[in-house]
Amino acid sequence: MSEEVILKTTNLSKSFSSGGTIQHILKNLNIEIYKGEFLVIMGSSGAGKSTLLYSVSGMDKPSLGEVVCCGEDITKYNMDKLADFRSRHCGFVFQQINLVGSMSLMDNVLTLGLLGKKSRQEIVKRAEALFEKVDIPAITRAKFPNQVSGGEAQRSAIVRALINDPDILFADEPTGALNAANTQAVLDIFTEFNREGQTVVMVTHDIKSARRGDRIIYLDDGKIAGECRLGRYMSGDQARHDRLGAFLAEMGW
Repeated sequence: MSEEVILKTTNLSKSFSSGGTIQHILKNLNIEIYKGEFLVIMGSSGAGKSTLLYSVSGMDKPSLGEVVCCGEDITKYNMDKLADFRSRHCGFVFQQINLVGSMSLMDNVLTLGLLGKKSRQEIVKRAEALFEKVDIPAITRAKFPNQVSGGEAQRSAIVRALINDPDILFADEPTGALNAANTQAVLDIFTEFNREGQTVVMVTHDIKSARRGDRIIYLDDGKIAGECRLGRYMSGDQARHDRLGAFLAEMGW
């Protein structure tokens, strides 16, 4: 992880109107995310975790404040410019895998990759290399999403998210629908790519997933209640586990 700030928010706020009542979801958040960091966002249900993820990634527009990501003030962009920004800088992995059911795993990846400026040959080569890294063999890549396991589908979704070499990989509860073995595999993939320099920002409610982060930000009622710096993940680090557990207990998790 470098000391270069890749994403910064200033007084970031998000509100919704519901039944004539204004609901303030995010409240003046000031966050810096560093290049190569594995940042985890935690908090109770309704604390604003996913709203924060969408607001900083250009998936949604904040109500107030500023988001500067990869040197661009994306709060000034309209929806078309935000879509262009996301295609150039962001990858996304969600709990609901959202692969297109009528396409093979490989075609799901290539369809997104070919929206960029690289040639088909370059995209195919990168897709094959990424599938190899996540242990999806060629015979499986030719299958449709409903013909593979949930773990294989989610690993393919990670390949899709990384096909355009994003500056930041955003993940919203990426292991929430997986069993323990597949959760471990997906977390290992995130950790491996992060060690190679990929910036990762992940929302999770799972303590095993949270342990993979360099830093944990805890949200409570739309505000930052605290943060915990863990440093680089090492398997079997009991002190890391204890430190995170104590922090979450302090946060009332």
